[in-house]
Amino acid sequence: MAEKNDKNFTLFGKETEFYGKLQFKDNLMIAGVFEGTIESEGNLEFAETAVCKADTISAESIFIDGDVTGNIFANDQLEMHSGSKITGDVTAKRLRIEDGVDFSGKVTMLDQEPNVDIFSYSVNELKDALLAQGKDFAAE
Repeated sequence: MAEKNDKNFTLFGKETEFYGKLQFKDNLMIAGVFEGTIESEGNLEFAETAVCKADTISAESIFIDGDVTGNIFANDQLEMHSGSKITGDVTAKRLRIEDGVDFSGKVTMLDQEPNVDIFSYSVNELKDALLAQGKDFAAE
C-alpha cells in the first residue's frame, strides 16, 4: 500500500477464495480469488496474483497489481500498476496508470475541493456557491 496508517491490515493469501459481499473498515490485500461486491472505508490492494471478478468495488484508495474485472470507485486515489489488467469503469479523485497496464473502461474523475473564496461571501452566499458546484450539505 502506498501509505501506512493506524488501521489494521488483513491479507487474503494466494490460496484464499472468497465469494459474496465483503465489507470492511481497515486495510486489505487480496492475493487470491475474489468474486462478488467489495465495500470499504479503508484501503484495498490487489496483489499480482489476485483475480477479482466484482460487480462493484468501493474503497478509500485502491492499488492494483493483479487482474480485476468490475466497476471501481476510489473515494481518494486509484493506482493501476504495470502488469495489471483492469476491465470496467473507474471513478476516482486521483488516478495513476503506469506503463504496461491493460485497461479497458471509462474513467470519471471526482471533483476536487471547491474553488470558492470563503472570505468574500456571507454564509448563505457561500452555501449557494458551493451548492452550485455540486456540493451537498447534510443537516449539521
